[in-house]
Amino acid sequence: MGKIRVVPLADESLGVRSMSVYVQTPDLGILIDAGVSLAPRRYGLPPHPSEFIKLREARERILDYSRLSEVVIISHYHLDHYTPSFPSWYEWTREDTYEEIYGDKIVLMKDFSNNINYRQMVRAKYLYEAIKDKAYKILQVDGKTIRIGDTIVKFSKPFPHGPPGTRLGWVLMTTVIFDDEKVVHASDIQGPMDHNALEYIIEERPDILILGGPPLYLEGKKVSMADIERGMKNMIELIRRMNIVILSHHTLRDPGWRDRLNSAFIESGESENKVFTMAEYRGMDNMLLEARRKELWEKMPPNEEFIRWINLKGKDRIKVHPPL
Repeated sequence: MGKIRVVPLADESLGVRSMSVYVQTPDLGILIDAGVSLAPRRYGLPPHPSEFIKLREARERILDYSRLSEVVIISHYHLDHYTPSFPSWYEWTREDTYEEIYGDKIVLMKDFSNNINYRQMVRAKYLYEAIKDKAYKILQVDGKTIRIGDTIVKFSKPFPHGPPGTRLGWVLMTTVIFDDEKVVHASDIQGPMDHNALEYIIEERPDILILGGPPLYLEGKKVSMADIERGMKNMIELIRRMNIVILSHHTLRDPGWRDRLNSAFIESGESENKVFTMAEYRGMDNMLLEARRKELWEKMPPNEEFIRWINLKGKDRIKVHPPL
């Protein structure tokens, strides 16, 4: 594409939990899902120091690109998809970080009264109260299309965060259009597992699809094998139809994700040469730090200072900078 530029900022292939992307058209800068986070526990272990280092780098990238953006989009209210208005080392936020992200911006956010679970509703209303006098404009955009200059930003209706009926709530997909070019950011649809979400993306026919894949690491635990298989099948169907797919997020939390994907390609007869992670799209090596957390703790054990810090209670830990 020559008119729309896509810059991946943060996700699991870059060492953190996120699906943050900057999209630049000739007349608009758009920051989608300006959040980043670390899993508090994985394999029974807290984050390794190397994860906090990548978290800090990701937060700095998001802040840098927020300065280039007129618009900031929130697809839903999980902490790896928006910047909260409280300090946290697990999101690498100070008390005022959110002001840098949302201040003087057009904030296009998911409706926080309808198609939302209780926890996300509380987070969303808390954020709204914090930014309502700081943002340039705030709009709830479920199912709406907005034109800013010559750029069209289109939002889906809410789709389930995974399979239909999930307790994880609903998410919005974002389509950015300039002339005959189109990008879709499909946040946390997990494959998709919902057939209506699949049909929606097929109808959009984007040049680039940024796709949240199925959570392979939860198969048979929190997510049924049937739901994972449906997510994989639908993901392969989208890859077959799309020009470029940037595969992101939950799928990359499984250390064996590439083998699983290759097997699916072999079964379907589809080529994988148009599928990238965010890191690969940036020309970098994958850094699947969460998936490798156990290995990192075993091969690169943190020093005693870090161990003392990570074991502090939350209210005490927030007062002390991570000893990285």
